[in-house]
Amino acid sequence: MAANAVEVEDLRKSYGPVQALRGVSFSVAEGEVFALLGPNGAGKTTTVEILEGFRHRDGGRASVLGFDPASGSRRLKEQMGIVLQTSGVDPYLTVAETVDMFRGYYPKPRSRDEVLRLVGLEDKRDSRVTRLSGGQKRRLDVAIALAGDPSMLFLDEPTSGFDPGAKRNAWEVIKGLAGLGKTIFLTSHSMDEVQYLADRVVIIAAGKIVAEGTPESLMGARPATTTVRFRVPPIPLPDSFRKSARVDGENIELETDDPTRTLFELTSWAMQSATSLDGLQVTRPSLEDVYLEITGEVETGGAVLERP
Repeated sequence: MAANAVEVEDLRKSYGPVQALRGVSFSVAEGEVFALLGPNGAGKTTTVEILEGFRHRDGGRASVLGFDPASGSRRLKEQMGIVLQTSGVDPYLTVAETVDMFRGYYPKPRSRDEVLRLVGLEDKRDSRVTRLSGGQKRRLDVAIALAGDPSMLFLDEPTSGFDPGAKRNAWEVIKGLAGLGKTIFLTSHSMDEVQYLADRVVIIAAGKIVAEGTPESLMGARPATTTVRFRVPPIPLPDSFRKSARVDGENIELETDDPTRTLFELTSWAMQSATSLDGLQVTRPSLEDVYLEITGEVETGGAVLERP
């Protein structure tokens, strides 16, 4: 088994009478893409800032790459890369000059050309930061985080504001970094991003962990209704479906807890009736659906800790 890059045990933090963290515990394996999710005010940012060394904890234990982040160890900082939601780089430096400046802060930096290649900015090396698009600036943020060849990357909303194409490209960059053996600590409100990238997910709400597991295990661990959707056929549905069917414009939707049986019965009827099920779609609940359900339960006092 891989060693742990991050270990958190009974982490606690209060701001006056407000308990931001109430005994949070989890670990992140080396080389893992780990996602910490939670609504605003859940304690997510406080947790990340403690691990990055920007905020002191009130209680509990935290270890990042074998160091206590509260110690401010230079050896730890040399192994960490951080991508914040916003950056403050000099807009009048070129891309190459910006990367070189940050490379100079580390004892064993990664090659500038390799950094630019990893984030897809080779052709922008001589462009000034002020002339970059939003997506290109975000890639530069990642390049800055990679400049010191860190063992661990903290990525905070790495594709915020990206168009779909740029977002997909950024995901592939992050996948590539994980392929290099980097440990990725991701925070994001984009559930499709987390579902695509994360090996494991922890959901925090009201200062406590309320669910933990792989995206697949979280989606499969809770009772879920599957939706079967198709265009209204030219002949009436059989009685077994007619009562539960819902007409949505030109489409029919069926909700089922047993999609295998429903599809078998539906397609068997269609074959026997020589009827086409145009636009047939089968939709299972996504990670976003599960996330909203779990965090919604916290608000109503019914949250249950899950560790699939």
